[in-house]
Amino acid sequence: QVQLVESGGGLVQAGGSLRLSCAVSARTFSVYAMGWFRQAPGKEREFVAAISWSGGSTDYADSVKGRFTISRDTAKNTVYLQMNSLKPEDTAVYYCARDSGGYGLGQKTPSMYKHWGQGTQVTVSS
Repeated sequence: QVQLVESGGGLVQAGGSLRLSCAVSARTFSVYAMGWFRQAPGKEREFVAAISWSGGSTDYADSVKGRFTISRDTAKNTVYLQMNSLKPEDTAVYYCARDSGGYGLGQKTPSMYKHWGQGTQVTVSS
């Protein structure tokens, strides 16, 4: 059974930084791409960032490019999302997810991910 647990969310002022973590319970962590998504009240869940199974390839939504960095630590079975220069429009519940297939590059479509965490709230005040 695969479990994903996010942490690191909170309240921060605009321009500040947060680092989200997602701990994955599966022994097969290293062969799956991982993604971060977010969902604001009244909006659909949207893609934020993805990292390939090897960590050698990353992809970002245009809205976060240059401000957010996704990374993974295979030894710790953890994927991170470093968020800098935060804006009020970044306020949302952030979810990590594991790709449905192994050895992928990461997907932008939520339906391509099979396992999800419970989410962590990020609130950016102006």
